[in-house]
Amino acid sequence: MAKRYILYLIRWQLSTPILALSMMYFHFGVTWNTILANLIGGLIFFWVDRYIFRSKNDFPLLEVATDVTCEGCNLTVKRGYRAAQMQSSARPTSAGFRCEACS
Repeated sequence: MAKRYILYLIRWQLSTPILALSMMYFHFGVTWNTILANLIGGLIFFWVDRYIFRSKNDFPLLEVATDVTCEGCNLTVKRGYRAAQMQSSARPTSAGFRCEACS
């Protein structure tokens, strides 16, 4: 959580120059300059915020087992992998292990 907070504070500081530059270079009045600055900042920092606040479950959690039969190539392998959980949904009960080549 502290890492996300530090990244957010850095992102917050990076948004300041966008507001300052738009206030300097646009000549539409304070209100319109502020609106343009917020739109530009939103277009840029939406993606940064999405990265910072991405859930840890966006990446699959893998279950690793030894001496299993690969579901893809039907070979017995020393190490097999299967998805244990992904994006807050449980894996299907029929999911079998796969070798490194098939996964």
